[in-house]
Amino acid sequence: MAKCDEGYLCEVCGQDVATLVESDLYLRYIIGKLDPEVLHTMPERHIRCNPSLAQYIVADDFEPVVVEGPFDKHTLDDQYVREQEQLLTRGWQRLNEISNLDLPVVEYPLPEVVESLRRRSPGI
Repeated sequence: MAKCDEGYLCEVCGQDVATLVESDLYLRYIIGKLDPEVLHTMPERHIRCNPSLAQYIVADDFEPVVVEGPFDKHTLDDQYVREQEQLLTRGWQRLNEISNLDLPVVEYPLPEVVESLRRRSPGI
């Protein structure tokens, strides 16, 4: 089967990442942790298959993820955790928002990320 016929398979669990709101790849892109130039070359994962990232999403409609060990947010600096929770929660909310909109991919990221991209590449 051709790669394009397989859909987007999670590199962790091997299952299909069926919707945008499940996508760790697009969540990382939205929050500015992934450059748009490499978006098409990176492996996909479900958000929940990346628990060290998913644990920072704090929303009523997102079941909390618990990480045990050195990357557990409860063992990290409180200020860092607050910043990550704000960023990842906003990113996840944006991911849900754009799943219902017809936007070009360059407009998916959070506003400050879009602005940063525009400053780096004025043609965007």
